[in-house]
Amino acid sequence: MSTHGLPCWYELASNDIDSAKAFYAKILGWNWADSGMPGMTYLLASVDGAMVAGLFAPDPGMPVAWTSYTAVDDADATAEKAKALGATVVVPPTDIPGTGRFSVLIDPQGAVFGILQPQPMADGTAGDAFNQQKSGHGNWHDLATPDTAAALAFYGALFGWAQTRAMPMGPDMVYTVINRDGQDIGGIFNEAGSGGPAAWTVYFGTASVNAAVEAVKAAGGQVLHDPAEVPGGALIIHCTDPTGASFALVGPS
Repeated sequence: MSTHGLPCWYELASNDIDSAKAFYAKILGWNWADSGMPGMTYLLASVDGAMVAGLFAPDPGMPVAWTSYTAVDDADATAEKAKALGATVVVPPTDIPGTGRFSVLIDPQGAVFGILQPQPMADGTAGDAFNQQKSGHGNWHDLATPDTAAALAFYGALFGWAQTRAMPMGPDMVYTVINRDGQDIGGIFNEAGSGGPAAWTVYFGTASVNAAVEAVKAAGGQVLHDPAEVPGGALIIHCTDPTGASFALVGPS
């Protein structure tokens, strides 16, 4: 079964590795280990034995930020297709020994995203970093963009994402839920008048959003709004970690 178009990995570029390690260990229960990658420090986070995220120090001038990766059947062909659709290739397709082949791109509206052609796991999957049933794993992804229709067309052509439903979220915002093979994986919405750059937000699952609010604050992060209910009854909060990287949490109260 092809995993093309499914989220598969999460990566944090942080200017304070030690602070980031301690923060996410406290709020998501992550354990950290060095990947042993030659020539750079790249740490791997795991929870209950499953690898869920990577952490590294970015080059000067690179933003401190989370990047989510989508699994693809062919990294080179997908990068070429993305270019033809108007994207910019920031990191060309590159091999990661023992992991696969990856590339980092900027979509036509200006949002950064990654692709990964993973080496197949023993069970034929792309791993368990994205798992909507487990705390501490990637759960949801949404894109704030100035042009929802263009973004939907771009990612639909690139990853085979389909539209589940479009929900008005106030007078100026429509939130379109996206799915891959019927599994809802995220949303794309217009931020009318925000003037901010297009950007993806990664949501990690948590066992209790209310408890997470206190844990994020106690660990030195910021919670940007009170817990908000989303369709289906889960709660979400948007946060920043102590190094300034934005992310969100989703789960029961």
